[in-house]
Formats: sequence, C-alpha cells, structure tokens
Amino acid sequence: MKPISHFSRLLFLLIPLLYLNTSMAQKLEIKPPVAKKIPKELTNHNDTRIDNYYWLNQREDEEVLEYLRAENEYKDAALEHTKDLQTQLYDEIVGRIKKEDESVPFKKNGYYYLVKYEEGNEYPIYTRKKDNLEAPEEVLLDVNVLAEPYEFYNVSGRQVSPDNKILAYGEDTLSRRQYTIRFKNLETGKMYEDKIPNTTGWMVWANDNKTVFYTKKDESLRAYKIFKHVLGTDAADDQLVYHEEDATYNVYVSKSKSEKYLIIGSYSTLATEMRVLSADNPNGTFEVFQTRPEAGVKHEYWISHYEDKWYILTDWEAENSRLMVTDETKMTKENWAEVIPHRKDVLLKGMDIFKDYLVLSERINGVRTIRVIPWDKSQKEHYIDFGEDSYVAYTSTNLEFDTDVLRIGYTSLTTPNSTFDYDMGKKEKTLLKQEPVLGDFKSENYVSERIYAKAKDGTKIPISLVYKKGFQKDGKAPLLIYGYGSYGASMNPTFSSTRLSLLDRGFCFAIAHIRGGQEMGRHWYENGKMLHKKNTFTDFIDCSEYLIEQKYTNKDQLFALGGSAGGLLMGAIINMRPDLYKGVIAKVPFVDVVTTMLDESIPLTTGEYDEWGNPNNKEYYDYIKSYSPYDNVKAQDYPHLLVTTGLHDSQVQYWEPAKWVAKLRELKTDDNLLLLQTDMEVGHGGKSGRFARYVDTAREYAFLLDLANIKE
Repeated sequence: MKPISHFSRLLFLLIPLLYLNTSMAQKLEIKPPVAKKIPKELTNHNDTRIDNYYWLNQREDEEVLEYLRAENEYKDAALEHTKDLQTQLYDEIVGRIKKEDESVPFKKNGYYYLVKYEEGNEYPIYTRKKDNLEAPEEVLLDVNVLAEPYEFYNVSGRQVSPDNKILAYGEDTLSRRQYTIRFKNLETGKMYEDKIPNTTGWMVWANDNKTVFYTKKDESLRAYKIFKHVLGTDAADDQLVYHEEDATYNVYVSKSKSEKYLIIGSYSTLATEMRVLSADNPNGTFEVFQTRPEAGVKHEYWISHYEDKWYILTDWEAENSRLMVTDETKMTKENWAEVIPHRKDVLLKGMDIFKDYLVLSERINGVRTIRVIPWDKSQKEHYIDFGEDSYVAYTSTNLEFDTDVLRIGYTSLTTPNSTFDYDMGKKEKTLLKQEPVLGDFKSENYVSERIYAKAKDGTKIPISLVYKKGFQKDGKAPLLIYGYGSYGASMNPTFSSTRLSLLDRGFCFAIAHIRGGQEMGRHWYENGKMLHKKNTFTDFIDCSEYLIEQKYTNKDQLFALGGSAGGLLMGAIINMRPDLYKGVIAKVPFVDVVTTMLDESIPLTTGEYDEWGNPNNKEYYDYIKSYSPYDNVKAQDYPHLLVTTGLHDSQVQYWEPAKWVAKLRELKTDDNLLLLQTDMEVGHGGKSGRFARYVDTAREYAFLLDLANIKE
C-alpha cells in the first residue's frame, strides 16, 4: 500500500465538512492545489511570453505526477456530495445498453462476420460463420481475454488474408495509438511469432496470402513510412516501400474494393497524393496516380477502382468536389472525364461503386443524404427517402460488387442508430437492426428542431436541438450546447441514449454547426480556419445568445461542452464571454496553441500548419496568440469549469489542460469551481472497454445537473 501523502491526510480530515454544503457551487472548505511558478521565457518574432507552468511538461517527473494526483483528489472532494447522483447516472446509462448484443453480419469472401458482446464483459468478441448464418461460429478474437493483463487495451485493423486462413490485427496497450501488429492462424488458433511494433494499427494483405503492407510512426507519432512484411520473417528486416519525407503529410496504405490494387495515400490538410500497385505483385513498384500540387496549393482527391476504370472524387476546380473517371492505365488528371459536376449547394462526400449502380454520399443544406445512380441510363436516379428533415444517412459496410442491396445506416436526434438493407432497384428498405435502448424509451416522446442563428457578419448558423416533449420555451430550462468547428469535421445530429439522462431531467441539448466544420459545404470549413479561425468562436457565442433570445434557456442555466479542438473552442469562448455560461466542460482541450504549434516534436504539429497556420510566420503567430486560450487567460470571473485529460494523450498532451488550469487558478477572480480530472492510465480517447467510459460521463453529467440545481 502506498503511504498517504500529507495532502491526502488533510483531505480525509476535511471531507466531512463537505457534506455540510448543499451545492458544489458553494465555497469548499478544502483549498485547491496551487502549482508552483517557474518562469520560462519563450521568445519568437521579438515577442516574449512568460510561461510560469512550462515545467509541467515532464510526464515522468514525480513532482508533476503528484500535482496531477492532487488535482484529482481535489476534484473528488469537490464532487463528493454528488457521488450518489453519479452512481444513479451511471446505472441509468449502462442500464439502457443491452448487455448481450451483436452486430448485423456482413459478408466477405464466403464468410459472414459479426461482433458480439456478452453480459459481464467490457470488450467485443469478433466471430465469423462460413457460407451461411446457421453455420458453426468461429471465434476470431475474444478481446476480453486479450485485455485481461492491461489497464487499457484496444484492437485495430483486423484484416483476414485473401485465403481466409490468417488474421492480422493491431493492439494498443498504452492508449498512445501506437499499435503492435499481431498475426493469428485461424485454422489452428495459434499466434504467429511475428510482431510489428509502433504502427498505426492498420495493414493490408497482398493477394499472395503472406505479404502485408503497414504504416510506421516517427518520434512525433506522424505516420510516415510504409513497410512490407513477409509472414514468418523478422520485422526488423522489413522492406521500406515508401517514405513520406514532407513533415506536413501523413501516409496510409489501403486496398481497393475490387481487391485488385494496393493504394498508398499521402495526405495533408490541403492536398493528397495516391500511389497504386497490383495486389498480385507485392514485389513491384508503386506508381504515382496524380502528383501532389506544390506547397500551399490545394488539391485533394480519392480513388476507387471498378472494372477497367478509376473513379476520382476530387476538388480540382471544384470547391465542393466533383466525380471524375479515367482509364485504368491513364491516371493523371489530364485524362480525367467528368461524371458528376461541381455544385455550389451540394457537398460531395463519398462514393460506393457496384456492378449496376453508383452510390453517392452528399450533404445538402447540412444534411447527409444518399443518391443512387444506375449505370443503365434508361433508369432514373433517386435519393433515398427517410421521411425526416434533419437526420444522418450513410453507407455502411458494402464489400460486394455484384449486388442490388446497399447496406446503409440512419439516425437522428430522436431515432437510435438503425441499419437497413436497401434494394436499389425496388427502392425498398429492410430494417435489420435498430440500436436497442432498454427501459421505457420511446422515440415519439422527444422532439428535434433545426433553427438558425445569425452571426455578427450576417451568416446563418444552423443549430440542431432535441428535448423531451413538454419542454417549455420560457427561458427557465437548462440547456447544454455542444460544438467542435475544426478540420472540416461536421457534427451530425445523431442519437445518443446516454444523453437521455439529461433530456429526461429537463435539459435541452443543442449542437451549434459552426464554421470550421463542413456542414454547409467546403466554404464553411475555409471560413473557420487559419486567419478566419475566430469565426468558429464568435459563431458559437452568437448561437448561445440566440438560444437565450428565443427563450430556450438563460445565462444562469446555459452550459457548454467541447473536446479536443472543441476544447479549444471552450477555452476561447470563456475568455471572450465568460458571463454567458454557468458551467463549461472542456474535454482533452487543445488550449496552448502557440507553444504546441511551435514545437515540431509534438504529434500532429507539422501536419496542421494548414489548419491553424504556422506560427513561425509572424502573421500567424500574432493571430494564433490573439485567441489561444492559455495565452489569453486574464483576471476576470470565469464559469464553473470541469477540465479532463489523459496522461498518455498523444493528440493533446496532458500538460496543455494542466497548465491552463494552473493559470486560471492563479488569475481568475471568482469563487466558482475549477476542476481538473487527469486519467493516469489513458490517452485522448479515454477509457477502453464498453462500460468503463461511462463513469466519466456520469461525473460530467452530475457536474452539470448539480449546477442546474437538479439533485436526482
């Protein structure tokens, strides 16, 4: 047993006093930990910033770890009076989840593949059945067994060889997204001795059933090299196939749906470059499909092979993308012919190719739709009708070419995720499964809306809303507004059974579809990044104010939530408008933007210069510094704050939120709560396992409900 620290003894003595409080918004008797200050000068462009908490950037330093533990102890003390509520919320949340469950099977190469969950287990079991669903079940991986020795465990990849005899998969035991590739003989059940460390966890098989291609990571965790491994050989002798030397690019390897080609893809924020090789010739040389543009010039494209043609989804002279086609042997863009033209009001997101149909994923007025186009021009194309105005429709696992059946997914804010088989010829949907929600849930008891707030520059910003029937728009209800607004990632109006714990207690939930995402087309993204990044923050504030104006809530009942780049959003808005929110949850927040973007050793930095700007350039340095949350903390009142991080986070290093909390504690002028939760065992994605993550969700919901004066 570890000795009890002086801080812990003090904590145990003072915890009884906490029970005298009826609200965590009241002053605590215990004092929060105070990080020591060691000034460090950071000078760029003749500008010097003083970082008093730079010393927290020492993951192995025992003093740093002790400080993080002290913050955890303080957080636990501050939330001690909500323990019963946290337990109640956790039981509610996991109580809605079916304990014994399995996925809809999909067919590949003569086998039906399924994912199963068993009661009492945290992890999935991957299985398959040969030829038909009545066949005996074969267990490929029982992740519950694999995970037993570890605090964290995650499986990635899972690729079966073309002859169906060998399974390759990646495993991460540290939560740093550094996977070791393993191999299992599916005939004998024995593991091969081959182990390939420090990969992305994804691999593809050549058609010889013994060669795999995979991606290695560098010291900054950038995916930068493609290697070739022959089963039964030492991974140290693996052949380098491609080295992506441009630090602003990452690289991956995949296989065409036709199984005919291996594809190496290099990608940055602005551009992509593909290389192809016959999967029958793993010892051949990859050929460039279309060269990348010069630095700073935009051209993203993605390729799909069908018969003797390549189909290319490209933004070449097409901001919202268009679809092109070219002969299999004539890959450069001067040979491309247009199939689907660019449209100003439709964002072309993806394609699925079948023997008789071309299926397009499009975003129209912010809504994801599915368009079916027969190759036979005598037949009419159509959009799949779902009967709702605000929803998310997407193509799912579609591995077969010669079929009229399209596997699709569908969800909305009131409809659990549903899987359909859609007959493209008959235009008929067959529901295969809807995510079960145990208890008394009925979709018709909830209402969704889509409204528009006007930004300061006149732009209309969509807001998706959901609440339980009976919700009164009298300005008195609590409301949680969520946002992200980066990387062109669209925040779709999807269902969450977890969220019901807030809705059933009177909360309204809102998604602000702010610029920086791509909901309204590519321009939505372009106007929310680089030197337009502040639009993301002001859009969120404008949405918040509009919800108050329309009497969905008031400033004393308005809460905000965001994670990662959405945590940056949270940090920016509370510096700009701290008076607007009662409480804010910032999860794994990217808040020390200037320092991180100047440090090329940190994962993701160099590849994101086209997202945030390169602060080595003074114009971008000044602009980033003007909104970077850590650099703009000042002496003012702030909302109640719950900040979360993971010690092993490889995407947003733990020290960013830790430093931010320390600086906020030093400068803020209010008595509101400021809590830091550091999970000492995990990284960016939080806990592994099916149910363990909901402990954190229950804590976050209890934090919100207590501030809203909802006690049970």
